Amino acid sequence: MFKPKILIFTLFIAAVAAMGATADYQQAAPPAPKNLKVLPKNISHEELDHVMDGWKTALGVKCNFCHAASDDNPKKLNFASDAKPEKEMARKMYLMANKINKKYFHTKKGENGMTAMAAINCNTCHHGEAHPEISEEKMMK
Repeated sequence: MFKPKILIFTLFIAAVAAMGATADYQQAAPPAPKNLKVLPKNISHEELDHVMDGWKTALGVKCNFCHAASDDNPKKLNFASDAKPEKEMARKMYLMANKINKKYFHTKKGENGMTAMAAINCNTCHHGEAHPEISEEKMMK
């Protein structure tokens, strides 16, 4: 026996389930990064995450080492803020490494605007330490 109410209800549930399944794929893109001074302005979110993860690992730190807390919510970071001097130091160190790579290892920039195949990077000196010790012995190696 055909029951139109059950059919309509079933179709409604199926439609809601289908919309819910596609909602996951329609997530908003992350906001464009702000206040980039040494990284390419058109860097993708994935590339930026990759670079930041590399720096975190090389220095053995977490994001809050360079990034200040948000004024609105201290549990969140304000990635655009320049309030912490460590962020400016990271920029200077990045530029220094790029200059060394270009001058001595003749590296070129890749299509994303970043140095491709860098001979030296943060880990070359830091080895997982935020403030690596500089000794004469290390300098002679």
